[in-house]
Amino acid sequence: MISYLEFEKPIASLRQRIDELRGLDANHKVDVTSEIERLEAKAADLLSTTYGSLTPWQKTQVARHPQRPHFRDYVEHAFTDFMPLGGDRYFGEDMAIMGGFATLGDRRVMLIGHEKGHDTKTRIEHNFGMGKPEGYRKAIRLMELADRFGLPVVTLVDTSGAFPGVEAEERGQAEAIARSTETCLSLGVPLVAAIVGEGGSGGAVALASAERVLMMEHAIYSVISPEGCASILWRTADKAPEAAQAMKITAQNLKRLKVIDRIVKEPLGGAHRDAKAAANSLGAALGEELDMLAPLAREDLVRRREERFLSIGDALKV
Repeated sequence: MISYLEFEKPIASLRQRIDELRGLDANHKVDVTSEIERLEAKAADLLSTTYGSLTPWQKTQVARHPQRPHFRDYVEHAFTDFMPLGGDRYFGEDMAIMGGFATLGDRRVMLIGHEKGHDTKTRIEHNFGMGKPEGYRKAIRLMELADRFGLPVVTLVDTSGAFPGVEAEERGQAEAIARSTETCLSLGVPLVAAIVGEGGSGGAVALASAERVLMMEHAIYSVISPEGCASILWRTADKAPEAAQAMKITAQNLKRLKVIDRIVKEPLGGAHRDAKAAANSLGAALGEELDMLAPLAREDLVRRREERFLSIGDALKV
């Protein structure tokens, strides 16, 4: 069953009415088919209208939807032959960042990404997708392994940010993020990153410093959360909707600013309404990007990444 967001209440009311009519039809043999069809059409139209004009804050809510597909869902629906690899060879395992060999279409890749979990148990297990130093060091190890064997790297970014706990800082969180970013930029194999939910702060950049960066239609990508920004500027998180508007965190804004390269279409009503369709859409886009990058030499890939990030500020010049 779909969990409805605050701005979806009119849609939820219509769906509830439809369910009530179906129950009436089944229990009392009353023909309400025409009324159900009318309400179904109205609900579909309202869903289309609502999702065609989402505000940045509403997109933030969609990107954080508890039923939105995460790393494991994309592995299940878009990739095959996934072979997970664990450990950073320094400290231990971090379940917030997962990775391993996988097959996309007919291409073998190294797949790395954040996993948030879907219920209380798995969210705790995966630390809500907030990576620790050992997670980023694992990502470095897997990217270097891919480079050694000539495999392209695909990263799926979905984190509110790196874990801010004292123990993470003690183990070198900032250094691990910086090294992961450096490794992304120096790879001699194609690297394609996709922001599939939240792309938050350095925890996202550490896996998204690629020559091609994709974003799902209703994902967000920012240096800080809207609540964090509002707390700094207005001393209250209540101003988060205004902060989201000002920060230009949506895929549509970031595409115009040339921070990302491509927007991947989501199913109507968001990826959480059809995880398989969302994964298939992303898988097709990733395959196209990898096919385009495959002929490029090592030095060309490194140069592309350098030029890409150095030119981002040009879009802001007046």
